[in-house]
Amino acid sequence: MMAHPNSDAEFLASLIRRADRIVALTGAGLSTAAGIPDFRGPQGLYVTRRYDPEKTFEIDWFLRQPDYFYAFAADFIALLARIRPTFSHYFLAALEQTGKLAAVVTQNIDMLHQTAGNRRVIEIHGSPASATCCSCCEQLTALDLCWWQQAMTQNPGTQVVRCSDCAGLLKPDIVFYGEPVQRMATAEAAVADCDLLLVLGTSLTVYPAALLPEATTAPVIAVSQGDIALDPAPHRYRFNTDLDHFCRTMAKHLNLTVVTD
Repeated sequence: MMAHPNSDAEFLASLIRRADRIVALTGAGLSTAAGIPDFRGPQGLYVTRRYDPEKTFEIDWFLRQPDYFYAFAADFIALLARIRPTFSHYFLAALEQTGKLAAVVTQNIDMLHQTAGNRRVIEIHGSPASATCCSCCEQLTALDLCWWQQAMTQNPGTQVVRCSDCAGLLKPDIVFYGEPVQRMATAEAAVADCDLLLVLGTSLTVYPAALLPEATTAPVIAVSQGDIALDPAPHRYRFNTDLDHFCRTMAKHLNLTVVTD
């Protein structure tokens, strides 16, 4: 895997310029840059233990003791209301508008890609924008978190949200430990069909998403700060830098207008 210095930014931009079916695989690096704490980082959930990750995200714990997850979720939803997309998010939205970006495959559950303007988003770890009743399987679907806000208003003093039809437990449609990832086949098909894969802000240590780069023989540009578990190959290029800096550099070399808030 080659490590290109800043002087080779034009080479990386040329890969984007020649591509017609780009897929971006994004991870926690985009979220942390926006201000969302990294669960695995030095100050993350798994280290500080403000919330026990097993009790928070393990499906059996959720079904037995949902108030623990919902206490975390209340903080998380409040955080999402304040957080704005980064330049990297807006860069991907602008790339989609050119017709070059076929899809964003994301491990994140913060919906910042959609907020920035991306419409072709494959959320393999799901999204809190909708929820499903664990009893009657009724799904509440929205384009945002209105379902959550309405439920909190209707149920003051309690954090656990229940189905209005049967009073069953509502589970936000994010992937818990013990559950399969969502739309993995769709993500694999998108990567297999791409002519350039951008791997942005992920260490490729969480499976099965970590296997997605193996689904393509197209060039891969991996951008991260720190280690990334990507086997070396002649068509794979590592750019070790800040994500926003990389995307600003690419936008400049591509003469791409990126509109931000």
